[in-house]
Parts: sequence; C-alpha cells; structure tokens
Amino acid sequence: MNIAQPIFEALDSLASNKLRSGLTILGIVIGVGAVIAMLALGRGAEAEITGSIEEIGTNLMFVFRGGGEDVRNPKPLTLGDAEAIADPFAAPSVLGVAPILQGSGEVTFGGESTITTVAGVTLDYPTVRNWYVTEGEFINEAHMLGRASVVVLGVQVGEDLFGRKSGLVGETVRIEGQPFRVIGVMKEKGGNAFQNEDDRVIVPMTTAQSRLLRRSTRDRVDLILVSAISPDAVLQAGEEISQILRTRHRTAIGEDDFTIFNQQDFLETAAAITNVLTIFLGGVAGISLLVGGIGIMNIMLVSVIERTKEIGLRKAMGARKRDILIQFLTESSLLSLFGGMIGILLGWGIAAGVGWIAAASDTPLTPVIGLDSVLLATLFSAAVGLFFGLYPANRAANLEPVEALRYA
Repeated sequence: MNIAQPIFEALDSLASNKLRSGLTILGIVIGVGAVIAMLALGRGAEAEITGSIEEIGTNLMFVFRGGGEDVRNPKPLTLGDAEAIADPFAAPSVLGVAPILQGSGEVTFGGESTITTVAGVTLDYPTVRNWYVTEGEFINEAHMLGRASVVVLGVQVGEDLFGRKSGLVGETVRIEGQPFRVIGVMKEKGGNAFQNEDDRVIVPMTTAQSRLLRRSTRDRVDLILVSAISPDAVLQAGEEISQILRTRHRTAIGEDDFTIFNQQDFLETAAAITNVLTIFLGGVAGISLLVGGIGIMNIMLVSVIERTKEIGLRKAMGARKRDILIQFLTESSLLSLFGGMIGILLGWGIAAGVGWIAAASDTPLTPVIGLDSVLLATLFSAAVGLFFGLYPANRAANLEPVEALRYA
C-alpha cells in the first residue's frame, strides 16, 4: 500500500458521511479556535502591560514606605529623604527625584463632577516622569512659594468635566470645594494595568500639604520617584538610595522600613501574572480539544461496527493488520487536521473580533497571534486524532476475518 492510497480511501469514507464527519470535527474546531484565541488575548494583554510599563521609563524607580512583614512601625518618607537622595555626592547614580503627596478627591465644574487622584508634586515631577504638558504650563517655583491655587489636568479629567481635551487653560475647577485655576493639560498617556495615568489632577506640593492632603507631619510624602542616570545604573542607584534611607531612618541591613521597586520588578511581576493567566485560559480552552478527541473516538468506534463486514472482506482478500490500522488512523487524523485548520481560522476571527471590540471601546488590547501558537494547536489537534483514533483502529485491525464476514 502506497502513502496516498490510505488518504484517498479515508477521504472517500469521510465524504460518504458528510454530516457525521462535520459534527465530529466541530469539537476540534471549537477547541483549536479557543486555544488560539485565548493565547492571542493573553499575549496581547502581556504586550500592552509591558508596553505601558516601559513607556514610564526603564530607569524609573519607586520608593514606598514599609519593608518586610517583620518590620514594625516603619518611619514615613519625608521631603528630607527626597533631598538626601537628590544629593549628587551621596547618590551619584541618581538623575532626578520627585516626591509625591497623593490621595483621592472630588473635582467639579458646573454641574459635572468626578472622583480622581489628586497629586501634590514638586518642580522635578515632569522631568522624572518624562511627562509634559501639551497645553499651558506646568507648576513653577512661584506657584510653589505662593501655595497657589493652580492645577494641571489629566486629559481624562478634562474629558469628564468639560467634554473636551483641549482649550481648558484659564478655566476654574473646584477640588474638594476649593477653586483652582487650570494652568495646563498633561500629555495623554492612557491607562495601564495599574491605573489610568490621565485620570488625575496635579497641584503644587505646598498647596496639597496645606489645603488638600494633610498628613501627620508637615514634610511627610507618600511616594518618592527616582530616575537613574541610565537603565544600566538602576541597580547601583537602588543601593545608594537604600544606604541613604538606612542612615536617615537608622535601620539595620535586612530591617529596611522602605521598599524600592524598579521597572524591571514591575515587568517581571506583570509577565508572571499574564503567563499564569495565559496558561489558565489555554488550559480551559484545551478541555474543548479533549472533548473533541473523545468525539472522534466515539465516531470511529461506530464506524468500526458499521464497517465490520468490509474489514473482514478486506482481510480475506489479503489486507494485513497494519493496513487496517493505518486506514482508520488516517481517517481519525484527517478529521482532527481538518478541524484544526478550520479552528485556526475561527481562532483568528475571534481574536480579530475581540481586538475590534476593544478598539471601538477605547480599550488598549491588541490580540497577538503567534506562529508558535498556531503550530502548537495544529500539532496538538493531530496528536488528539492519533491518540483517540488508536483504540478504534486497533480494534478494527484485530477483527478475525471469519467473524467479521459473518457480521450482518
């Protein structure tokens, strides 16, 4: 028997039962389509999250209050800590420092209102964050010294309050009932997995301390942003910051009452989360392939029973056990391969549809279909066909010719 003969015979057998063959491969189609779509969505989410983190800057670090679980009563971060970190002699690997005082507050204009993040910042904030205004100006030294009632809006807040993202300079909004003049609008950054950067208002640090975000001590801050001189200097800058804070807070090594995160930490955490999510979604979708494989085995068993007399006749005419085995394995493999190919198109369509819906709803998600996921789904579907077709094929091959010929 040549290679082509079992394929032609299998195609002829499947074509004679088109409806049954179509229903059999439906499980494989759904399984392969679901696997490809889920992997595409998982990879798209991972790409969006990592892209958003990288846009913030690979040399950016975040210094928070609080250390390990064993550290009790951690000292708060202060403006003094920020000034010490900014000292080029103590921390030569540090380029810029931006302490932040932040909380939530209600911002209103006319009859519109929104609850958003209120951030009190210093003059170095836009440089450290690499985030600048597209309209108006940012907070300057005069605003800081005078505790001015000025505010820079994120574009989302402008959209919520005014219904537009530009032409907002000179307007007056109220933050927690207090009037603030709009002096600028920040460049649109978009949302990410952690927060919407555009959904915030920025005021001078001195104004936030005295009027909006009071803390237990005058110079206390909630977060310190630090930019290193280069991405390669991040680890060295982290060591310098740690040494400065240990000295100021009088803590021993291993008992730090602060935590330093850099972008690599966030990238690794995000990648770990999205990988778990992708594997979970792929595993759930893979159950459909298992169900499809059971369907193939069921139909092939029925086919063996229906074709018992045919099998006996072929054996009586000299067909070997191997020929029968190959014949039925070819049929089951073709069923799974056809289902796999249609499933690839289905998965691509689902991913494209989800991407279109996400784009229409301004959700930052672009599904990514990789060649490896297509090959994996195709090979897995073929393996399913072989595995679940093996028992029916073996059963057919082991039929005794005399008994098969007597089958009515």
